[in-house]
Amino acid sequence: MTRTLTPAFDLILFDLDGTLVETGGEIADAIHDTLQELGLPTVTQAQVERWIGLGTRELLAQALAHAWRLPLEEARQPQRLDPALKCFGSHYLNRCGTRSHLYPHVREALSVLRQRRVRLAVLTNKEARYTAAVLQAHGLTPMFDAIICGDTYPVKKPDPIGVQACLRRFGVEPQHALMVGDSAIDVATARHAGIAIWALPYGYNMGQPIAASQPDRVIDDFSALLAIGAMPPAR
Repeated sequence: MTRTLTPAFDLILFDLDGTLVETGGEIADAIHDTLQELGLPTVTQAQVERWIGLGTRELLAQALAHAWRLPLEEARQPQRLDPALKCFGSHYLNRCGTRSHLYPHVREALSVLRQRRVRLAVLTNKEARYTAAVLQAHGLTPMFDAIICGDTYPVKKPDPIGVQACLRRFGVEPQHALMVGDSAIDVATARHAGIAIWALPYGYNMGQPIAASQPDRVIDDFSALLAIGAMPPAR
């Protein structure tokens, strides 16, 4: 009889937006508030969700390029982008938790994994102050042993520096770590770090099906993580 082995990991790193929390609505609201304050045409939530993943600067640059009908490189110029970033900051912090919600089985899965002593980390391109606000709004902060944000290091995903830092911090070998995300950025991050990647199909992947990025596994929701145990201690 063939025995099915239960996957086991010592460390699991999670993307935030589109993986743990559905944040598209309130991010779109904050973009709307920002563009409205700047006297610019607004954009739709669907457009905003296609721009999520590379951090706030890129998200706003995309929105400004669309509103001003400018090439993206021009919208990225500091004289255009910096005032919008300052404006967005206050609007987004006010919006955090107003329209976002956890995806199914997130809290249950995280609780079970913590009970099994699996190390848990957030690895996001969202800046630290926004990450903290979202996690706090949904009571997730105590669930994680580490939180790596888009401004924690000089580079962000898909650079593997955040994964590598967690591997060192917790003394985990790459083959015993897993990334859980929703985008091609997360897949690339895991590949660069040499760890496994499981992907969710419902998040923000710039309008593309996540299966096209060839993660190790596509899971329907967080209930699949309930089968994960911690690696047995070395003898």
